[in-house]
Amino acid sequence: MQINFTDSAPDNVRLHVQIVNEGDGLEGIDEVLAEGAPTARFRGKPGQVFEGFAKIDGELRRLAISGAGEAGADNRRLNLERAGAALTAKYLRSGETDMVLDLASAVEDAEEAGAALAGLCMRSWSMDDYRTKLSKEKKVSLETVHVINAPEGTLAAWDRELAITKGVDFTRMLVTQPANLLYPESFVEVCQKMFKDTGAELTVLDEAQMEELGMGALLGVGQGSVRESRLLAIRWNGGEEGEKPTVFVGKGVTFDTGGISLKPGPGMEDMKWDMGGAGAVAGGMLALVGRKAKANVVGVVGLVENMPDGNAIRPGDVLTSMSGQTIEVLNTDAEGRLVLCDALHWAQEQYDPEHIVDFATLTGAMIIALGNEHGGVFANDDDLASQLVSAGKSVNDKLWQMPLGPAYDKLIDSPIADMKNIGGRGAGSITAAQFLQRFIKKDTKWAHCDIAGMVWSDKPGHAHDKGATGYGARLINQFIADNVE
Repeated sequence: MQINFTDSAPDNVRLHVQIVNEGDGLEGIDEVLAEGAPTARFRGKPGQVFEGFAKIDGELRRLAISGAGEAGADNRRLNLERAGAALTAKYLRSGETDMVLDLASAVEDAEEAGAALAGLCMRSWSMDDYRTKLSKEKKVSLETVHVINAPEGTLAAWDRELAITKGVDFTRMLVTQPANLLYPESFVEVCQKMFKDTGAELTVLDEAQMEELGMGALLGVGQGSVRESRLLAIRWNGGEEGEKPTVFVGKGVTFDTGGISLKPGPGMEDMKWDMGGAGAVAGGMLALVGRKAKANVVGVVGLVENMPDGNAIRPGDVLTSMSGQTIEVLNTDAEGRLVLCDALHWAQEQYDPEHIVDFATLTGAMIIALGNEHGGVFANDDDLASQLVSAGKSVNDKLWQMPLGPAYDKLIDSPIADMKNIGGRGAGSITAAQFLQRFIKKDTKWAHCDIAGMVWSDKPGHAHDKGATGYGARLINQFIADNVE
């Protein structure tokens, strides 16, 4: 979707829309809409849309208003995003190719305008690449939004929002791609293409290099697949020279069968998005690089495919991680933590980070605990956890802090190795986090975000359609904006 800023509405555009506040009345709105809206119980609540048709200067116009809630609301930005997103949801496949968006009524400044446009564009993302028989009525038609009466400074605000939106869309694309097309090597290739000429530095480790480093845990997960594993690092040096970077680490299991501990067949197709943590990190890095963030940041993703074959790891096997710690594998479907432990250790050795935060679709137990409303955050530093929760709240990538503690740590002690990769039936998400904590160096501030319930949705949400949500990309960007820049 193209955003075009203009002084006046083009004559040939039929669809004209405005954003309005709840409680402000409908002065300045076309009288047809102003009279009809209350009848349809339109009050200007966030995401409400009302439309009508009217003859203006002899031309038939399609007119609509979208609610942004109360002007002084604490969650004003999110409400404006919903107002923009609601318009896209209604008109993306409506047959209209152009829309005039008049920002005169409710938008007070450039930041508010940017929020509305961000919602408008985030909701426009879809993946129709492999649908060859879509009827004309189901195809995306809306191509251009002509923005009029934008507050001063909106263009600069939009440039920043556009970079972030591109990061969210990149995350969605990665999460949506089928596993026969997106696998460790192709994930790297896509990132190399996206970050080309951006100023970011990419480092790729192949299996031979990882074996030389002793990454037995990560390589163990991938050894049952014909697809080779990879480790990818994306580095952005936008801060002060010599300043320690913030490092984000993502779980990138491009398909998870469960390995020898095979998952049930129904629903296994969803496991193409078991790389949602890696997708969030890649999209977050693209947002930061795109807006030239004034911070030193590194994104590291461990990329594997977990398949069952004659070379796959078995329950009962013992793996040696890069840190030297040994792991008794009791369940090959608890594989994400094996990927992350080597990626986390390598990232600390390589970059000596100020903070290290991992993102992973790690446990089904997280969905049992928090549903699809929040990701869980575990941390060895409460201030870091609070910063992540706050950043997530402001962009609707919500997190809820969960506990860590020595009592849970004992649940993963092994009688024959340093640890086992699963605990008992209870506290599954916590014992997974305790496992990862064993690979964090003393005095390193670390947080683990279990986002299993957040990267995919079976229903439309705040600014996304059904499918990949783009969760995590904006959270990463906002955390850096709030706490590092």
